[in-house]
Amino acid sequence: MPPLFTAIERLTTAYATARLAAAGLLALLALTLGAASTAARAADLRVLVKDAAGRPVEDAVVVAVGANVPAAAVQAARGNEIIDQIDAEFVPRVKPIMVGSSVMFPNKDNVRHQVYSFSPAKVFELPLYAGTPARPVLFDKAGVVVLGCNIHDWMVGYVYVSESPWFVKTGADGSAVLRGLPPQRYGVRAWHPRLQGDESTTREDADLQGESTAALSFTLRLRPDVRIRRAPVAGSHSHY
Repeated sequence: MPPLFTAIERLTTAYATARLAAAGLLALLALTLGAASTAARAADLRVLVKDAAGRPVEDAVVVAVGANVPAAAVQAARGNEIIDQIDAEFVPRVKPIMVGSSVMFPNKDNVRHQVYSFSPAKVFELPLYAGTPARPVLFDKAGVVVLGCNIHDWMVGYVYVSESPWFVKTGADGSAVLRGLPPQRYGVRAWHPRLQGDESTTREDADLQGESTAALSFTLRLRPDVRIRRAPVAGSHSHY
């Protein structure tokens, strides 16, 4: 092949390679700018949960469900969680997690516990143990999981396994903030261990398109707070 044609062929190949590289960079830039734009437009949803008497409700779980669920949001919400056993109680008593998360149940008491659940969302049992169990428990199905201890009947806890990555638990003042929600419409619902009726009846709609902040309030009908009386436990300082 004559030298001139060889040089032209090389230049053509180099030009084509440069165009492909430029196209790749432009596509990456577009994705980056799109993600940055979505993050910049993300909204916060402030929620307030009260009971029928107007009192703030602590430990209510509020979940926002949207049609568009970025994989990054799911990955960020899914993780390795901890529910301690302290003074013969589950701490925290209510723990919201993303489906697919794992939970460790370390026993920080000087007595042994046997943690279990018969809830449809997760049936499991940790044999009588002290310290930290060898393996965490994987919660791979959405729903409410009620925890118990075969040794101490008053020990009751709740794992709320959310199908959505956007969830939050209310504080003592009944309020919480769902942060960084992508701009879209959401169905928002609230749950509490003493909720009367089905969780779906609490649904409220929130349109966060073009909004940087929004607010919702929930009024929940709650059952009376009835708990099993504690038996004396060595070193325990809690009672009711």
